[in-house]
Amino acid sequence: MNDAVLELSRVSVEFSTERGPLKVLEDVDLSIRRGEFVSLIGHSGCGKSTVLNCIAGLVSATKGGVILEGREVTEPGPERSVVFQNHSLLPWLSVYDNVALAVNQVFRRTKSKQERAEWIEHNLELVQMTHASHLRPREISGGMAQRVGIARALAMQPKILLMDEPFGALDALTRAHLQDSLMEIHSNLNNTVIMVTHDVDEAVLLSDRIVMMSNGPAANIGQVLDVELPEERDRISLASDDNYNHCRHEVLQFLYEKQRKIETLGASASDQKPEDESLQEVSNY
Repeated sequence: MNDAVLELSRVSVEFSTERGPLKVLEDVDLSIRRGEFVSLIGHSGCGKSTVLNCIAGLVSATKGGVILEGREVTEPGPERSVVFQNHSLLPWLSVYDNVALAVNQVFRRTKSKQERAEWIEHNLELVQMTHASHLRPREISGGMAQRVGIARALAMQPKILLMDEPFGALDALTRAHLQDSLMEIHSNLNNTVIMVTHDVDEAVLLSDRIVMMSNGPAANIGQVLDVELPEERDRISLASDDNYNHCRHEVLQFLYEKQRKIETLGASASDQKPEDESLQEVSNY
């Protein structure tokens, strides 16, 4: 792709285990366009989070590489901010100060104190958390804390926003509210987002493309689905939309086929010796 901001080129990742090397990813090729929202989906152990960690610079590829705007990713950097399932806010700091920590780290030399303060307020406003800026993490709900985590990530002005199941620990109603907020933010900022999710409806609702991972070990990309839906999406009206239901069916069919393979492997593995636990080890990645 000529307009690709990020490229994964034949990325393979191998980890050392007590029973020898374990290949988690093998020859993963993927291009991400600027402003695109891409979801990674697949069964546990398919390497979704490992792909995300490679992009973040938290895991090094054993072979191949990750290229961001023509430069190889070799370490973490502020141009790739990460939102994890656990918001990871510092409990002794207020909401405002948690965001300020990231802003001061990135912009101390380029923005004045007043500009940084205005930028912090702006990003808290994006996630509708200005009213709670003085509170500490223990004084707000899980959904509110995750909003702060998103504000902190956005405040770094990243070229790529990486999200690893950011709403996985939340109740359904809070999750829906945050999905709507994320859609609005992405529409306003036109930022590039890569999100790991287990939720098929979430992937279809939010994404421009859905990357479906094959089963691990040695997982790779099994299928990429273009989600041809309007940029402005309403979850209620989409429930009866033919394109939405087609995309949902495609993803579910892919996952069900992979699940059948897992069950077949599981039945075969039960006949093996108890010490053969390689299939269990890959679930950690």
